[in-house]
Amino acid sequence: MSTKEEFIEFDGIVTELLPEGRYRVQLDNAHTVLAYTAGRMKRNKIRTLVGDRVTVEMTPYDLTKGRITFRHKTEGAPRPPGQRPQFRRR
Repeated sequence: MSTKEEFIEFDGIVTELLPEGRYRVQLDNAHTVLAYTAGRMKRNKIRTLVGDRVTVEMTPYDLTKGRITFRHKTEGAPRPPGQRPQFRRR
């Protein structure tokens, strides 16, 4: 029976939005990685913007790419305009 692969988690800040749902993230240890949004975050429509603090999950085999698994809430941050709940009309 095979065991599931172990991942390494780092915290960082999103520095750039790239095409196709990718982000450039500056980790706390000063490394820059290319990351994409995890499927659960896409399913729940969690938006990630430049300057957001995130947790990145990486495999030990390739430390240049990762998956954003969590977006940390910022205390007292102003909400961007147009971020109110959308209601559908029937």
